[in-house]
Amino acid sequence: MNKDWSELNKTMQAQLKKQDTYQDGLNTLCELRNQCMKVLISLKEELSRKDFNAIPFINANGYHSKTIAYSIWHIFRIEDIVAHTLIEGDEQVFFAGSYQKRIHSPIITTGNELVKQQIADFSEQLDLKELYSYCMEVKDSTERLLKRLPFSGLRKKIPEERKECLKSLHVVSDDENAVWLIDYWCGKDIRGLIQMPFSRHWIMHIEASLRIRDKCPKNNYT
Repeated sequence: MNKDWSELNKTMQAQLKKQDTYQDGLNTLCELRNQCMKVLISLKEELSRKDFNAIPFINANGYHSKTIAYSIWHIFRIEDIVAHTLIEGDEQVFFAGSYQKRIHSPIITTGNELVKQQIADFSEQLDLKELYSYCMEVKDSTERLLKRLPFSGLRKKIPEERKECLKSLHVVSDDENAVWLIDYWCGKDIRGLIQMPFSRHWIMHIEASLRIRDKCPKNNYT
């Protein structure tokens, strides 16, 4: 894991445990997310559109077995779903902003059900400009949510009715590679969700994207 990101992540987790350092923890989280977002923006500036569809580790196990376009979609669909359907209980950015149509996505899910060539084929269909617009809107909406969240809210679990609402939206596939997410998220308290979809999940997929970038034939970033 990137050393700076790892340290920010550890600091954030420790700060969120205490009420007197809670706001500092949220600030640390935002700093981590801002640093990660800078990397995603740099990828958009540096790489060709074709590079976002590249899948050089197609037979590997791990986050790097995807594409960069898929990874970006996956990070922000999960965050949108968790932040809005499960925590806030309101409409996802994806639906409010008509992003399926704008991004030209054939799916509304997290994409966990896709494998190998399906991931590459999916990536080719996405409008990258609109995908990045979606990313920024989700990021901003999540951070507004967190600013409103009191320290006392961190230990709250997801209400059963929101879990049922999530199921009814069909934004998590019934495929065995995806359906486990529902129980995973709903088994955590709010602090646990902050520590995974909103932070560590970003780190893992962005670091994997950098591994993919380094395999793109027209680019040498090593």
